Amino acid sequence: MNGMSDILYNEIPSLDLKDFYDGDPVKKQKFVADLGAAYNTIGFVAIRNHYLTDELSDKLYAAVKKFYALPEEIKKKYEIPGLAGQRGYIGKGKEHAKGRNTGDLKEFYHVGQEITDNDPIKKEYPDNVWPNEVPELKEIALDVYRRLEKTGVHMLRAIALYLNLPENYFDAKVRHGNSILRPIHYYPIEDPDSVPADAVRAAEHGDINLITLLMGASADGLQVLRRDGKWIPITALPDQLVVNVGDMLERHTNKKLKSTIHRVVNPPREKMNTPRYSIPFFMHPRSEMDLTCLPSCIDAQHPKLFEDITAGAFLDQRLAEIGLKKK
Repeated sequence: MNGMSDILYNEIPSLDLKDFYDGDPVKKQKFVADLGAAYNTIGFVAIRNHYLTDELSDKLYAAVKKFYALPEEIKKKYEIPGLAGQRGYIGKGKEHAKGRNTGDLKEFYHVGQEITDNDPIKKEYPDNVWPNEVPELKEIALDVYRRLEKTGVHMLRAIALYLNLPENYFDAKVRHGNSILRPIHYYPIEDPDSVPADAVRAAEHGDINLITLLMGASADGLQVLRRDGKWIPITALPDQLVVNVGDMLERHTNKKLKSTIHRVVNPPREKMNTPRYSIPFFMHPRSEMDLTCLPSCIDAQHPKLFEDITAGAFLDQRLAEIGLKKK
């Protein structure tokens, strides 16, 4: 391979979303080209001038930290059996990476889509679960959810243009999509010998969804696997979001866009007793979206790699593989 795909980034490219939505056609075109180049190679970009404010981000982190500081028995009240972890609290070690059995060293909380009109898709979504002990979480989390969703729609419009699709190709597919805001607590480990030797904060994995938007985490640890097999650290500046391609988009584009493997490594042993917080937004389409490989991404050099499947069926399959849903 030559050209763009030969680039080996030592850090992820940083782009300005304002270049896309500000009305200058030259800047917009360059944004689309740069985004496509990054998603063809490393699969991650850092984005500034998105719709989330630092103030709101700080408020959400404060509310999330307050929740995770609650006693275990209180948090467990919000772990609802039968929801396959799709809403509310998910306890320590419940999720593992695909292909592993050891649970990750984390606990997390899921906030999902709220439907306020008569869209029949509402019946597919469980109600959100809100902790009484942190009443402010609801308003803050839903505000963040909407802003990240709006940012994600713009990113998908740029991706659509890069793929020579109509700019609004994804709009209807992600309207009231099954997106999830996931505040994660990588809890402190006082005695590193008390956990399995192969346990890590988040084992290497690709995300399930179309794209993931990640707010700046509270500490280092996120790493991305470069195409040559080297792991490189990812750090977003406070005013940036890290946005990466998920498996659904990789599948839909027949691997033209790369869902890059990433992980969250444990800190040095002497720092295992420090927590890390991270809040990704997993942007999902509606369950009926057809993930069949786009004809424009299939040719003699790039034969079709994936069976046809809907987003809903693919999600169910993956939730079983990571331990959140019974097979």
